[in-house]
Formats: sequence, C-alpha cells, structure tokens
Amino acid sequence: MSQKTALITGASVGIGAEVARQLHALGYSLILMARREHKLNELNQELGGQHQIIACDVNDQGAIEAAVKDMQRVDVLINNAGLALGLSSAEQSDWAHWQTMIHTNCLALAFLTRQLLPNMVKRNQGHIINLGSVAGSYAYKGGNVYGATKAFVEQFSLGLRADLLGTAIKVTNLEPGLIGGTEFSNVRYEGDNDKASAMYENCQPLTAQDIANTISWLLTQPAHMNVNRMEIMPVCQAPAGLSVHKS
Repeated sequence: MSQKTALITGASVGIGAEVARQLHALGYSLILMARREHKLNELNQELGGQHQIIACDVNDQGAIEAAVKDMQRVDVLINNAGLALGLSSAEQSDWAHWQTMIHTNCLALAFLTRQLLPNMVKRNQGHIINLGSVAGSYAYKGGNVYGATKAFVEQFSLGLRADLLGTAIKVTNLEPGLIGGTEFSNVRYEGDNDKASAMYENCQPLTAQDIANTISWLLTQPAHMNVNRMEIMPVCQAPAGLSVHKS
C-alpha cells in the first residue's frame, strides 16, 4: 500500500506538533501548515526534514488556495488550527475577538475542507478530523462566541457525513475538554501567563499527547467504521449542569 499523506493545520506547536510526531512514527507523509515558518522548520528537522511545510495564515484564502491547488493526494485532513480569545461576558466582549474566532474556527476550516474534498471524493478515500470542543455542547460563562464556533464545527462535521454517505470518506469531530501544556490559554488571555497557568492549578488536564493518541487511534480503525463524534475530558472535569441565579 502506498504511503498516506496527512495535512495538519496549526502544526507548529501543541496538539498539531504532537499529532505530526505520532503520524510521522506511523509512516505518514506530512504537510505541516501554520503561520510560524521557523517553528515548522524546527519540527520538520526534528522529524528528519522529509515533510512539506506551508507557512501561512489559515485565514488567507488566496494563500491557502495557491498552496493546495496542485495537491494530488491528501488522505487525512486534520483541521486543528483554532483559538479562543477572552472570557468576557458577551456585552463586554471585544468585537474583533469575535470576528477572529468566527473567521479562524469556522470560515477557514470550511474553506480548506472545501478545497480538498473534491479530490477525496474523486479518489473515494479520506478522513477529515475536525478539532471541536466540549464548548460546542456545553455553554459556560464567557464562552459565548467560542462555544458557538465549536457548535458550528460539530454540525458541519455531521453535515459532511450526511453529504458523503455512499463514499468511503470518514469524518470525525473530536471534542476535547480542558487541555494543558499548549498555547491555548496563553492566546485566550493575550499573553497573560499567570491567568493561563491558573486554569490548570490543582488539576490534571488532558495533554497534547492524549489528543494525538486519540487521533492515531481514530486513523487505525477499520475502513467500515466511522466515529462521528468523540468527547473526551480529564477526570477532573465534568459537565456541571445548568445554573440558576436567585435574587
């Protein structure tokens, strides 16, 4: 069987980089996409310098279209790039933050998927793994637009499966809870490392390696089996139920 190719967005650090390491170990040819070229180069050198890198912002549709237009084969698309910005109540939130989250988590993910999907359908082969979040299912204070974007990712994933019924293409929405050891909270708090660190005090969150392990498992399941959605949380986290405010 010929070597499979996986395209990973947000590949330079955190979950994306850990997924790259594991898929490299599984023998995949990788296309590593992220904004920071020096980080991609460092990762590629760590993996033997044999993989393709694409240094661009996933929101730059022109750059994305140019980068993927001649790709003949992508077997696995891992839509990992995404972000949360702020935890302010909706009426106090920064509109620019909302726009950035919608553009990155929804529009960019959908655009790249649309670019690669026709060739997957033509070849009748592929697996799209979208990085959703438990925030797409469970609302929490300050999660407003971030949670809404992840709800979009969930419904988009299910919609893809509906459209692709009759093909061999798989689609999975992977929905993690609290994850530590990445830049996620540092980005959310705009570089306030103390606030970011406080998110993980006195608990053991999931790690990037946990998510990469899960993705590796998904990719090694039999061809007839599709995991539509997978929700995972650390033991220290659980759905907290509804809230009631009493005056």
